[in-house]
Amino acid sequence: MKFREIANRLTGISTPLGGVSWQPTELEVSAARRVVTFLEDRRVLYAPDELEVPSHCVSSILDIRRFLTDEIGKLDSGSEFVASLRAMRIACRKFLDLVGADEDERIVVYANHRGHRASWAFYSALGELRGTFGVHLARIATRFKLDVEDKLAVILPAKDEEGSDGRT
Repeated sequence: MKFREIANRLTGISTPLGGVSWQPTELEVSAARRVVTFLEDRRVLYAPDELEVPSHCVSSILDIRRFLTDEIGKLDSGSEFVASLRAMRIACRKFLDLVGADEDERIVVYANHRGHRASWAFYSALGELRGTFGVHLARIATRFKLDVEDKLAVILPAKDEEGSDGRT
């Protein structure tokens, strides 16, 4: 998905479009590209639920959390970009806290059993994580004018189809 399409989906969020004079540093631009590229290859963020193996999801989210921590350590801690990376890392921690990061955790073990309450908890936590990542990924893509592969773009906030008067 092209960055302009992503920007059109965002409402009420400050963007570097239309007169804002904010200029990102080259370090931030490079880091933003690395983050988007890394996330595009993380199917845990966008693959249909029926294709997911819970233990593989946990492993992937642990990898994402480590990657985000490494990127945060390379950047100025006061930037809005770092705030988005931190929010995504917090979402990873929250997911891991909810489902358990160990193979022995019941939610991960039983999440493959459709209809079991563990699967509801697991996929609910995964949906929440994807939603958080979608919002922050949209902010990053808009701020740095980056395109996002269509597979990952499914987690971006939906475009508001209503007119300004509230009618469709």
